[in-house]
Amino acid sequence: MAENEILSQASVDNGVKVVQTDVGNKDGQVKCPKCGSTDISTNAGTGQLRCNFCRFEFEPQKFTMETDISKLSGTTIGSGAQDIVADTKDQITLKCTSCGAEVVIDTASANQARCHWCRNTLSLNQQIPNGAIPDVVLAFKVKKDEAKQAIERFVGKRKFYAHPKFKQEFTTNNIMGVYFPYMVVDLNAHSNLAGLGEHQTRSYSEGSGEHQTRSYSEGSGEHRVTYYDADLYQVGRDFDLTIHGLSIESNKDRLDTTNKTKTNNIINSIMPFDVENSVKYDSNYLKGFTSERRDTNISDLTSIVTERAKDVARFAANPSLKNYDRGVSWQTEQLEIKGQQWKSAYLPVWLYSYQEEKNDRKILHYVAVNARTKESMGSVPIYLPKLFLFAFLVEILGFTGFVKLNIGYSFLLLLSGPLYFFYIYTRYRNQNARDYYETETKTNISNLKTLDIFVEHRKRLENSSIENRNDNIVRGASMNLKKKAVLGLDLDLKNITADQLSSITDHFFK
Repeated sequence: MAENEILSQASVDNGVKVVQTDVGNKDGQVKCPKCGSTDISTNAGTGQLRCNFCRFEFEPQKFTMETDISKLSGTTIGSGAQDIVADTKDQITLKCTSCGAEVVIDTASANQARCHWCRNTLSLNQQIPNGAIPDVVLAFKVKKDEAKQAIERFVGKRKFYAHPKFKQEFTTNNIMGVYFPYMVVDLNAHSNLAGLGEHQTRSYSEGSGEHQTRSYSEGSGEHRVTYYDADLYQVGRDFDLTIHGLSIESNKDRLDTTNKTKTNNIINSIMPFDVENSVKYDSNYLKGFTSERRDTNISDLTSIVTERAKDVARFAANPSLKNYDRGVSWQTEQLEIKGQQWKSAYLPVWLYSYQEEKNDRKILHYVAVNARTKESMGSVPIYLPKLFLFAFLVEILGFTGFVKLNIGYSFLLLLSGPLYFFYIYTRYRNQNARDYYETETKTNISNLKTLDIFVEHRKRLENSSIENRNDNIVRGASMNLKKKAVLGLDLDLKNITADQLSSITDHFFK
């Protein structure tokens, strides 16, 4: 069905335009256009549907709603993204068109079944209001063997401190291909940002030192104090913004990244997907894979989408702020959403899971592979006694260096053990892994207006960046998924400050 035919099947419900995306779909048999067989699956290499009887491959039906996001006005949703009806039954009865038998499908676990009389495949393609049928689907592209290798490489780099029981039981033979439910959102918006920015003019140090640009008598050695000179500007950015394919998990369990018994952030972190290549939903794509059902409505996700859209807008403005090397402190941020478009989607993931029994609780670890891009992320159970031992040995070496070496900031060697423990734990558990939607979501800026007004020269500033800097802050992600880890500290160890090191020490030894 052509795009204009799909778009013509639209209705308006409480001011929301609903596009009926399953027009032309029929419950029952989806047949091969060449031989008529209903035994159809997906060719992971090409993304095409393939008849398992005659091996004929055919293009899936393309799907689009509004492609020019700048034309969006109001709210448009695909029919697969409509609110879930709570009392809709999971069990659906389909009538076989070959022999007339009636077959029951439990949509809680599958969208296909075989007729028990003639063995033809019956598929549920028409949408029912229980979240089981999305608007679009993105086919598996990465083959299972490729996913196995990716998972083995990821775990192989982390086996030294891995728990012995995990190493003994680890196998990629049980990895599963899973279709996870997402909402894919396009936004037509207008952003207005106003605040202050600083441009560094020079820096210098008080005290003695080989590389100082200026010296003063009041400080020397470890007591040296660094100051900065900077110019302060009033800054404003006003622009139109289109956001393409902002993807949000639409299953409550996967959306919850604060659950300490599951490493859900791992699954979230392998985005983005190339959602622009999605096709109209066909249940044949699910053959051989498992799937989760959407259990959230648009109203549940609106606040998350709005906050993430603000993050995207803030980062979209950053290329125009390169002169402000000490950063920008936005004092007002306004985002007007002029138009939005929601689609319900199934997106593909290869998933390995392992349940660790830790004292009286269980932790479910995941290693996930994006089945389109092969991006991988995971969580591996750590054998803490071994890690503590090696961290202690590193601490002894650090203490020895502190005693024997007479260099500036040698006291930092006393933190070698905690820093090593922190680094390894982060590398294995990856609690800070998340979806970097603020930079990876596709955007387009137009009608950019800039304001840069000089305010004053500033001297002898002690902070390395402007006070209350927020041009690189992320608010739409859960706190434990930000670039800043559970301690709220920047993880760039090359540029870590003494105050941050002190906070790390307090965390591990309190």
